[in-house]
Amino acid sequence: MNEFPRLKTGAVAQYPARRETRFSTQIMRFVDGGEQRFREFSGPLRRWTVELMTLDDEEMDALEAFFAAEQGGSGTFTFVDPWDGTEYPGCSLENPDAFFEFTGIHDGRTRLVVRQNR
Repeated sequence: MNEFPRLKTGAVAQYPARRETRFSTQIMRFVDGGEQRFREFSGPLRRWTVELMTLDDEEMDALEAFFAAEQGGSGTFTFVDPWDGTEYPGCSLENPDAFFEFTGIHDGRTRLVVRQNR
């Protein structure tokens, strides 16, 4: 399984970065007014928004190659949480239409959304 590429500094994200944790509970309502609740999935799911700026040619090439290898959002890979260093296998890209913009020397930028799958 592939791993999300790291920058030359060893980081996978730059500030500002965002992380979300999602829980899902389904509610069945009965005719008599009662209800039953159950979890849709066994634990929380995580989602990271990785905005990268001032990337050089090597970093941009690595990210573009990774994106192509993952076929947008079709592939799965391991992602290291930038906050606590935990590895999450089975992640995928949520934005299959990601952009890679290069405006000058050491000025590449992109925005990728990584989601944890079950």
